[in-house]
Amino acid sequence: MRFFDGRSQGLAEILAVIRRNLSPEGELVTPASRRKTREVFGEDLSPQQVVERICRDIARDGLEALLSYIRKLDGAAVTAETLFVSPARMEECHSRVDRQFLEAVRRIRARVEQFQSAIRHQDVRVSIQGGYLEERYRPLQRVGVCVPGGGAAYPSTVIMTVVPALVAGVEEIVVASPPTPNGADNPHVLATCWELGVKMVLRAGGAHGVAAMAYGVQGLPPVDKIVGPGNLFVALAKKYVFGRVAIDSLAGPSEVVVIVDGSAEPEFVAYDLIAQAEHAPGASIVISWEEKVLKEVLASLDSVLGNVDRADAARQSLEDFGAAVLVSGVEEACHLAREIAPEHLHIITADPGAVADRIPTAGAVFLGNFAPVAVGDYAAGPSHVLPTGGTARFSSGLSVNDFLRSHSVIYLEETGLQEMAEDVRILAECEGLTAHRDSVLCRLPRS
Repeated sequence: MRFFDGRSQGLAEILAVIRRNLSPEGELVTPASRRKTREVFGEDLSPQQVVERICRDIARDGLEALLSYIRKLDGAAVTAETLFVSPARMEECHSRVDRQFLEAVRRIRARVEQFQSAIRHQDVRVSIQGGYLEERYRPLQRVGVCVPGGGAAYPSTVIMTVVPALVAGVEEIVVASPPTPNGADNPHVLATCWELGVKMVLRAGGAHGVAAMAYGVQGLPPVDKIVGPGNLFVALAKKYVFGRVAIDSLAGPSEVVVIVDGSAEPEFVAYDLIAQAEHAPGASIVISWEEKVLKEVLASLDSVLGNVDRADAARQSLEDFGAAVLVSGVEEACHLAREIAPEHLHIITADPGAVADRIPTAGAVFLGNFAPVAVGDYAAGPSHVLPTGGTARFSSGLSVNDFLRSHSVIYLEETGLQEMAEDVRILAECEGLTAHRDSVLCRLPRS
């Protein structure tokens, strides 16, 4: 992990580069991905070009193109008959997984339901003279959920996306995950889907999975919205299909900013940084105005890194995208965090709440030594699908309300129309839209 003295170095510029490289606007692809691109397309293409070609092909050729890309990109011989996981297979996985796992899923589901139910938008009625106005919230009908399945299995993502949709009242949910041991072929992922009532699991991830849900293929009608995390290609595909369908956000690689002072336990902070880095890639940034604390955190990193299973991958991420930043004081730390607008913001200071109040631009905020980001990832209640790459400046984490759409209702009696008529007349005549004016005046007594 690189050490920067923000009191003398151009730190903001350095961190901007880190953020840009990890965002959906970047070109962060592995050498293996570049080789795969040349193998499949016969030429070097940018990630954006790859996604555009995949989406266009599936929009035009449907199931045939989807199966071709699954074969070429995933190396799986998926057919029309095996494109979806059978209900029998999901039920079998549900019956065979460890009972403790299912009990944990049920406890987490209850926490998520409790939180999401509490924040769910409710219909509002405003009484006015001669009538009323309403805002009504109704669930989307069909939703597609992206669940990664590359380097790790993510039953937690199934919970954190599907349960908010269920609380909203969504009736049809499609989970899309690659046909891999960590994806749509993973027993824990399938058992979680069955536990939550998901009956349709598409064995396709990446950009081709997104395109299939957006445009529809044989056996899969188009969805209304696509949510969930993924790699750069998933994010770019969601961006490409936006407008045909809704999306939640352009979620990219994971990131954390940890702000610490002398009250922080260095070993705790070290594991917080490693936990994001083991996603590989993942950005891990620690900020403090106390040099002694930063040095203790770096020493703990060296000490505990070898304890984790994905140590090599985490170490590479820490070297490429990690930073320990020394700043002049708490105000500069807050300014830097606001500019980074991280996915996860963990504050371990003497008064973490006061520091958090000064940083409104974060996907999720964790306070104190005993609120690690992992509790948000797995168990607390808010969804772990969060804005990354600085997009927390203007977007929010996934919630039940992302699965609702609203519409207004206007009811007026004659007295209510009379009260507004003169204002409508003035503006309509100003804009030269006299039919608008007359559609109101014709309803009123002629005086």
